Amino acid sequence: MNDPSARLLRLLGLLQTPRDWPGTVLADRLGVSARTVRRDIERLRALGYPVHATQGATGYRLAAGATVPPLLLDDEEALAVAVGLRTVTGGTVSGIEEASLRALSKLEQVLPARLRYRLTALQRSVIRVSGAAPRVEPNVLIAISEATHRRERLRFDYRDHTGSATVRDIEPEAVVNFNRHWYLVGWDVGRADWRSFRVDRVRPRIPTGPRFTPRELPCGDVVAYLAQRLSADSWPYRATVTLHESAERLTDRVWPGMGVLEAVDDTRCLLHLGADSPGALTWMLTAVDVGFTVEGPPELVASVRALGERCLAAIPDQDRR
Repeated sequence: MNDPSARLLRLLGLLQTPRDWPGTVLADRLGVSARTVRRDIERLRALGYPVHATQGATGYRLAAGATVPPLLLDDEEALAVAVGLRTVTGGTVSGIEEASLRALSKLEQVLPARLRYRLTALQRSVIRVSGAAPRVEPNVLIAISEATHRRERLRFDYRDHTGSATVRDIEPEAVVNFNRHWYLVGWDVGRADWRSFRVDRVRPRIPTGPRFTPRELPCGDVVAYLAQRLSADSWPYRATVTLHESAERLTDRVWPGMGVLEAVDDTRCLLHLGADSPGALTWMLTAVDVGFTVEGPPELVASVRALGERCLAAIPDQDRR
């Protein structure tokens, strides 16, 4: 690689991979001598890139600096960043839409034509359904995420769906974006149990509390736990229905937030689900497109019967059997 500018860009691209790079490996990748690599490293440092020496000054690593230097992205990385920025501009995190638009404008300005075409095609083919999800303040999301990362207790004021206010002391495990909402999942110290909280209802108290040791996850997975909580426990109408098919075959038909499958045998499984009305429960059951048996609650039995009668009435007499 004889062109110094092209070689410098290639070197920067390699260093942006988070690892230690021995000078001999860099020289081999670039097809130059170790001395040339050392000169190019000095050029990058002069341009403001904090390249640190490692392994007894025989290796290099690109570290964080006081300013944000230009980044090198490959095609897939640039496209992923652009799609992410476009998503954020209409997302549920408030206060960063303008900054996201500025960053997106800068990125699209320098995208090659082939990537601009792919980005435009993707934007036109994907339909975004906007919902009435509440907005989350970035500083709240960051405060929770930092406490989670540092394994520090988090105290916050919380107002539930009824408007009741409490002060909670939580060992935060994860922040999850689920069904257009942000949720905090953690161990509630005061209640000695796992709990989930809507982040838009959280007001952190600073500073955070002492460090804690991570506990065994509920359901073995935070997302599975949250899906179970949201699919049944938090809804006014709940039911457990027998589906006439194995849980393994129905996994792809029961989406996250709809319900939780429980295996029984090769021909049956249980579906635990919840909704805000018996009619919504009935719609969810029929959407699975498999035979089922409903034994309760009475509101769901009545709703299923009413739907069956309406469907039967919609068929002409001569076609009924």
